[in-house]
Amino acid sequence: MDDFLRLSADTARFTYGAPRAFTFGDEGRLLWFLRSTGPTDALDGLWVLDTATGAETRLADPRSLAPAPGPLPAAERRLRERTRLVAAGIGSYALSGDGRRAVFALYGRLYAVDCDGTGRPEEIPAPGPALDPRLNADGSRTAYVVDDALHTWPGGRISPDDGARWGLAEFAAAEELGRARGHWWSPDGLTLLAARVDESTLQRRWFADPAHPELPAEDFAYPEAGGPNADVQLWVLGPDGGRVRLDWDAERYPYVSDADWESATEILLTVQDRLQQNVLLLSADPATGRTRELSCTTHPQWVDPLVPGTPARLADGRLLTAADTPGGAARALAVDGKLLTGDDLQVRRVAGVHQDRLLIEAGQRDPAEQQVLLLDPGTGELSPLADEPGVHSVLAQAGTLLLTCADADGIRRTVRTADGREFAPADLSEPLPYRVVPVLERVTEHGIPTALVLPRGHVPGTRLPVLVDGYGGPGFQDVSAEPRRWQHRQWWADQGFAVVTIDNRGTPYVSPAFTHAMYRGFSEVTLQDQVAALHALAERHGDLDLGRVGVRGWSYGGYLSALAVLRRPDVFHAAAAGAAPTDFRHYDTAYTERYLGLPGEHPEVYERDSLIADAPKLSRPLLLVTGLADDNVHPSHTLRLSQALTDAGRPHRLLALPGVTHMTPHGTREKIMTQELDFFRRELGL
Repeated sequence: MDDFLRLSADTARFTYGAPRAFTFGDEGRLLWFLRSTGPTDALDGLWVLDTATGAETRLADPRSLAPAPGPLPAAERRLRERTRLVAAGIGSYALSGDGRRAVFALYGRLYAVDCDGTGRPEEIPAPGPALDPRLNADGSRTAYVVDDALHTWPGGRISPDDGARWGLAEFAAAEELGRARGHWWSPDGLTLLAARVDESTLQRRWFADPAHPELPAEDFAYPEAGGPNADVQLWVLGPDGGRVRLDWDAERYPYVSDADWESATEILLTVQDRLQQNVLLLSADPATGRTRELSCTTHPQWVDPLVPGTPARLADGRLLTAADTPGGAARALAVDGKLLTGDDLQVRRVAGVHQDRLLIEAGQRDPAEQQVLLLDPGTGELSPLADEPGVHSVLAQAGTLLLTCADADGIRRTVRTADGREFAPADLSEPLPYRVVPVLERVTEHGIPTALVLPRGHVPGTRLPVLVDGYGGPGFQDVSAEPRRWQHRQWWADQGFAVVTIDNRGTPYVSPAFTHAMYRGFSEVTLQDQVAALHALAERHGDLDLGRVGVRGWSYGGYLSALAVLRRPDVFHAAAAGAAPTDFRHYDTAYTERYLGLPGEHPEVYERDSLIADAPKLSRPLLLVTGLADDNVHPSHTLRLSQALTDAGRPHRLLALPGVTHMTPHGTREKIMTQELDFFRRELGL
């Protein structure tokens, strides 16, 4: 492993030591966050910055609390996978309503700590390995989950012993719908809203570690496309033992994508039908469980996921929701159903209210960039707050802001107080080795975003083999001004490649119409746009040698890679496909059915997008990679394709990694890259 890959592995891709998980408390006076002690320290501790002085205090050190940590509880390990959390130590925390007290889980034990930092965190008693603790408003009570049961301290178990899971999000919600929690305190701190999840009808997915045959296999419930989903209910659990179920048409709207208390007398919840073409915002009465519809959003293909920060009530009681502009040109905001923004703004997040205006993150220019803007909810007038080139984001409370700017020069964070003072939370991460300024261009009649990274010191006129390195699937944008994602691509370029990244139709942030173009057609749209964009770039950049084209990717990017060499061997000459979902009939319900429909109703769509039947066509070198502990794209996807290739007599390489999950932590990604490099050097004649 060379120096760059070793450094990347040791620093978790340059993230260890960087502050994360910011939350304001105490009316903006306190800024809470997690951070380890340096660039090679994996264990995140809990810190607070006092915006009155700029002083930082570490409130909880995982090494002193757990000098000999045990394994993570299985439920927490899976939750970290769902939220893509790589760091060890304290993974997350929750604040009391006033933001002066925090609670967190550490290797199954619970702790609470006050903001003054004068005492050691106090352990909260729990009857077993616990996770996802949540404080009530005044910090006097903590709710948490042990063995699928919801408990409180002081108190005890408050959920019934009925065979269901209480207080946690089900797989579909956490992985695909953006809801990673399953219990919420009421504003008065006495009552809990809790999810009840019955997974008894779901099939089981099994994992065994072939490197340790003495260990028992592990299993969990998985909602496979076309099969049953978890039965999800919401219950209000009162302090006196009373229970009230929220009543909506759960058979028609089985997905709960958002829920929370709006006030002591109202709960807002967002529910969706199975194909996610109809999304209801409901108001629920916690005393009776009765619900009423506040808004209904429909789309003939699918309703895009919620814009974070919506739905919400404005100060005057009006309802703020997300909506698409006519024709699908932009993701917009609406107030009481009337559009507030237009086609020239792609709204990505509502961060709160600042100076009596909405604080939003949105794209006004190239989709690779993001600005922070103030939006007048009455007139729609926009005022820039951070709009220099790059990707800007914001956190706010009571007039105090945390602004984050990411560009080619790195990532910078600034706390700006209401009276004009500024502080920068210390960033102890490894500086990014490369300053990368990719060539960003939009090509073809669809305006497809692309990026090109060339070797440092490249001499114009020198022909370069091409490495297509990307994702290409819905829900993730690859072509962005965020600097971390270009570090590994610069490394690949320096090995002698022209590295090309293409955000084909189906990816986010260009427009809803651009994203929806992938409806019921993963393979056709993805491959068509990748080929067209690659040819367009080669016409503009003569040093791209289209006679030597490799393609690599992970997850949907792995699907794209295998798809490319199986169906377009005239364009793509070698592929490394990692964690590829090779047959979407075996992927999860919420993701797959959103884009492809139900397999029983549209079997031809699933057959067209499956790679298994293409196995006899393989005529190019293919490296398949899978983690044998991957609970997102189960290793059976890769193994089924490998078996079909073997049955068809088509040579290929298979790299199966015991104990490795979908996130490829602990330097696994870098070890895979060394093997990929050898593969591409050999197959493309470098």
